[in-house]
Amino acid sequence: MVGVIPTPGIAFLTNSMRADAGIVISASHNPFQDNGIKIFGSEGFKLPDETEAAIEELIFANSLHKLHPSPVELGKAYRMEDARGRYIVFLKHAFPKEYSLEGTSIVLDCSHGATYRVAPETFLELGAEVTTLFDDPNGKNINLHCGSQHPEVLAEEVRKIKADIGFAFDGDGDRLIAVDETGTIITGDQILAICAKVMKKEGLLTGNLVVRTVMSNIGLSVALQSLQIDSVMTKVGDRYVLEEMQARGASIGGEDSGHLIFLQHHTTGDGILTALQVAAAMKKEGKSLSELAKIMKVFPQALINVNVKSRPEIATVPEIVAAIGKVEKKLADRGRVLVRYSGTQNMCRVMVEGPSQKETATYCRQIADVVEKMLNA
Repeated sequence: MVGVIPTPGIAFLTNSMRADAGIVISASHNPFQDNGIKIFGSEGFKLPDETEAAIEELIFANSLHKLHPSPVELGKAYRMEDARGRYIVFLKHAFPKEYSLEGTSIVLDCSHGATYRVAPETFLELGAEVTTLFDDPNGKNINLHCGSQHPEVLAEEVRKIKADIGFAFDGDGDRLIAVDETGTIITGDQILAICAKVMKKEGLLTGNLVVRTVMSNIGLSVALQSLQIDSVMTKVGDRYVLEEMQARGASIGGEDSGHLIFLQHHTTGDGILTALQVAAAMKKEGKSLSELAKIMKVFPQALINVNVKSRPEIATVPEIVAAIGKVEKKLADRGRVLVRYSGTQNMCRVMVEGPSQKETATYCRQIADVVEKMLNA
């Protein structure tokens, strides 16, 4: 037992301690009511879909108890007192020794979550001047109007104290959204482009490839093409990004939501580790984050999350298909539409990219209204 520690910290400890598995109770980026279980295998990777499905089946069938060993065979549980320290050392090794964060002002939004101690301690030990927000978890305030899903307060604080950069983590610490020195929000796609450029320059971009998802902004594809970097697209979900990375030998991949994987450092997405890569990129390039972010133009994007009662295949609902087709016809090659269900909540996500914010917002609302009507009848 290790207490409160980011999810990627469990992945690291499972592997380094040669454990058979690592188990986390977490709601990820969602409210505490959505708490669930994340399980890592012995090497620190998340379990395959089929293994998770088999475990769920045992639980729902109330059959798990049949596999329990006898009380005598259970062994002992003990608290690992130095877990946080071990994880911090691991994280610091991901930041190049030839650089320091001395004189760098950083604001951290810990989302009242699992990074509330590890993140500030890591950056302080690397010499940064740290200001911390939302670092008082009580079990119920996690992700509440803060963190990677709500970086607005962080952006305001960065502007207010004239910090060099801000980092917002989600509740369990596997996601990162950044804020540059002007208070502008820097997305996961932009971070991917920035880090891929630096990695290519250093010869660390294996296969000259970046793995992204169907939710990636069009601007990421354009930016990677300008850098002569190849990319491949997967379904939404870090497990699918990881699977594609392993299949193709890629060293970096991720999602616009801020879930990035650096396989040369870790087996899973890690918000603090990603923040360290961003800080390292700033030091290596000698540029501010706003300058680095110029590499990618973010295309206007609108996203509406619709609460739904049913989840039929989208293609089987003619009214939704028609609404999507109507918008796609209007956009032609100037944008795109993506409608999919959330993997963790009873929601349908409607995303539209297009030439202007006003146009994308209008089209997104048109489709979302149809989705809400048809899936809540």
